[in-house]
Amino acid sequence: MTDEELVDALKALAHPVRLRIMKALTGTERNVGEIDDAADIGQPTLSQQLAVLRNAGLVKTRKDAKLVYYRIDEARIAKVVDAAGALGGLSANPIQQSRQPAPGVANFARLG
Repeated sequence: MTDEELVDALKALAHPVRLRIMKALTGTERNVGEIDDAADIGQPTLSQQLAVLRNAGLVKTRKDAKLVYYRIDEARIAKVVDAAGALGGLSANPIQQSRQPAPGVANFARLG
């Protein structure tokens, strides 16, 4: 996941209405009417916010006749959680930063 993709995903999740949508989709697949009933958002706002979530790659869609069903893209959410966790050292793949010794400053070796 690129930094830009991570930023887009975090921005998408950091909105109260989109967070309600994601909570309504947790563990299930729902069509727009079902999401509206569960999250109590309203159709125009819901459509706009679902588009943001789709563009950020956080939800997947499936069409069945005239209904579009949404579900959380679990693989994508896992990548977002892992990347965010790496910032705090909570990830299985922490971000590695190389550090150069400062010139003119005593540098001590780590004993481990």
